[in-house]
Amino acid sequence: MTMTDAVGVAVAARVRDLTKTYGKGDAMVRALDGVSLDLVAGEFTAIMGPSGSGKSTLMHCCAALDTATSGTVFIGDRELGKLKDKELTRLRRDEIGFVFQSFNPVPTLSAEENIVLPQSIARRKPDREWFDTVIETVGIRDRLGHRPNQLSGGQQQRVAVARALVGRPTIIFADEPTGNLDSTSGAEVLDLLRRSAADYGQTVVMVTHDPVAASYTDRVVFPADGRIVDELRNPDREGVLDVMARMSAPAAEA
Repeated sequence: MTMTDAVGVAVAARVRDLTKTYGKGDAMVRALDGVSLDLVAGEFTAIMGPSGSGKSTLMHCCAALDTATSGTVFIGDRELGKLKDKELTRLRRDEIGFVFQSFNPVPTLSAEENIVLPQSIARRKPDREWFDTVIETVGIRDRLGHRPNQLSGGQQQRVAVARALVGRPTIIFADEPTGNLDSTSGAEVLDLLRRSAADYGQTVVMVTHDPVAASYTDRVVFPADGRIVDELRNPDREGVLDVMARMSAPAAEA
């Protein structure tokens, strides 16, 4: 279930005053420093910044893979901090999809079995029409019976994207999903993620450092030193590079 913001826009996830620290005293690192952010339902959003900016920590806290030090995270209308372990497990399984840089399929299962694994665990049958749409889009129909060791890296990542999409979760989190792919395979995966938002209303949030990848999205948010410092709607590569240059300019002059 989605929420709406003050102007009635549907919001798939909401972060308020999120703080995440590591260590204590002089050694304490503030990975997130009071971040507030709405992730609009049906949009493809990129979180983009240099190493240490807090982008991966923000995604992990939103995806219930890490726990914030303070602040709140909502997926739909459910506050993560108030959920018990079993409820969190169920939420990750039913409402969140994941695509990571390195896909770790179950080696004894076929590509199709890996794709529908979350539904099998939940004892649900996938929507066959949507399954067929996803399979046609990622272009692996002729590989569905193959095991992971019979697939290329690009094919395995397409399986990962298909698995995230097939269950139609509330939100999909993608962490550098094209990092291990060649440019052609990467463009195909990004196009699939973009079309899943534009054509099917899927909410997708992607962590990336690549301006080309960011240009596929509806919106780019830029964290730095644990805070959101800028954002760009309807981005293109040059616009993303301009923002990144502005962000790095003070450090270069110092």
